[in-house]
Amino acid sequence: MLTLPEFELVRPRSLDEACAALDGEEGEALLIAGGTDLLPNMKHGLFTPRRLVSLRGVSELREIRETDEGGLVVGAGLTLSSIASHPLVRARYGAFAKAAGVVAGPQIRNMATLGGNVCLDTRCSYYNQTEFWRGALGYCIKKDGTICHVVPKGQKCVAAASADTPTALLVYGAKLRLVSRRGERWVDLDAFFVNDGIRNNTKAHDEILAAVALPPAEKGAFAAYHKFSLRKAIDFPLLSIALSVQKTESGQVASLKLAVGALTARPRLMRLNGIALGRPLTPEFVSQVAEEAHKQCHPLLSVAIDPTWRRDIVPVCVRRAFDELAPATAGGS
Repeated sequence: MLTLPEFELVRPRSLDEACAALDGEEGEALLIAGGTDLLPNMKHGLFTPRRLVSLRGVSELREIRETDEGGLVVGAGLTLSSIASHPLVRARYGAFAKAAGVVAGPQIRNMATLGGNVCLDTRCSYYNQTEFWRGALGYCIKKDGTICHVVPKGQKCVAAASADTPTALLVYGAKLRLVSRRGERWVDLDAFFVNDGIRNNTKAHDEILAAVALPPAEKGAFAAYHKFSLRKAIDFPLLSIALSVQKTESGQVASLKLAVGALTARPRLMRLNGIALGRPLTPEFVSQVAEEAHKQCHPLLSVAIDPTWRRDIVPVCVRRAFDELAPATAGGS
């Protein structure tokens, strides 16, 4: 049976107290909210903090409010199940609500938080194993080793980002509020992530993700989220697709955003400069977008599924995302 290492548990009641409890060397203290990913990783020996700082008692992190401009600020301490069922999120940011609602299973979603999902550690079949398993292999570059086993003689970690909500949040242009004893800063979600499997975001070890801000929904804009996994529940995505389309009153495509997750160390927006806008949302247009996404996606063997097959399902999943969008976009705006 896998057991947890010894640690001190601190239960702050405010954001200021939580920031103060994070003081110290990197890795000495870690944040815990739902703990659905952190605690298994601690049992595997991937993290061995001396202190855990619980965010469960910080009520500020569980607030959700409308902005004066019509956007939404969602507290990072809200559970995924509460986000998935929230009427304002469902009405204005349906792809975000769906992404939150398909993470793992209901027991996990009732505990896991938005902040934990956005900051989810990258995953790899050589990393997410017991300490005994990893030691027998000689460890890996992400933890205690010197090479990446995915790529022969690999000197860069290619563990994949496997969270659902960031992919959806990307197409909405979300911003993150990061707080520490040094102050606070806002950062675009797209700039928050970097392509590094060891640490795929720019959050400092003493910062807390406090909230996610969503801009006002644009007129004529609709979004969809499509997750592909081996099982409908529990599994992390093998591929996640988020799609946002804005149409004119005459039914032409005015703007298009496509985000892909779970293939590399970060979710990312596709470069669709070659896709001509101002056209109807026809099957030919959808096929062009799907093929362009296929060209740009190159997964590696960080999970035990053939990477060529994972790349081949990219255009299939893009088309399915458009299919999910079809009822909302039918008949103009």
